[in-house]
Amino acid sequence: MTSTRADGAVAVGERVVRRVRSALDPMTTAPPSSARSDPGWLAVTVLPDVDLETLPPPLTDLGDEVEVRVRPAAGGKGTELRARLRDGGSAGPVRRLSGTDREARLRAALREAKQVIEVGEVLRVDPAPHGERPSTPAGLLLEAWTRAAPRGGVR
Repeated sequence: MTSTRADGAVAVGERVVRRVRSALDPMTTAPPSSARSDPGWLAVTVLPDVDLETLPPPLTDLGDEVEVRVRPAAGGKGTELRARLRDGGSAGPVRRLSGTDREARLRAALREAKQVIEVGEVLRVDPAPHGERPSTPAGLLLEAWTRAAPRGGVR
């Protein structure tokens, strides 16, 4: 009986916190503007001006799988590269875990394109700057995370 009361109190507390947050800053509960206006688009801002004819290989390698748009970034601070898969969104958690998620490839291509445009090359963390990682469980986990990180990203 007491756990039911505690669960109810937690639920009420969560609702109160959400209402206070939305009253103080309505943007905390609203989705990002790009998600509202153009679902499925991923974007990065690059410093120099870019046009569709000069896109780097990480994006052009995806070919007709993606649709790419280029427009001036907000406040005149560079260029915004926007891309999305032509036939829809993410494949779901199973494909993400197995490494066959096409949206993850698109996120990685956008990040790599940004690096090629701004720096001239794709920056890598491998091999580890301090040498070989030990084959302990923590070392193996870190190696796996390092390999999977380029496909990740914030949505």
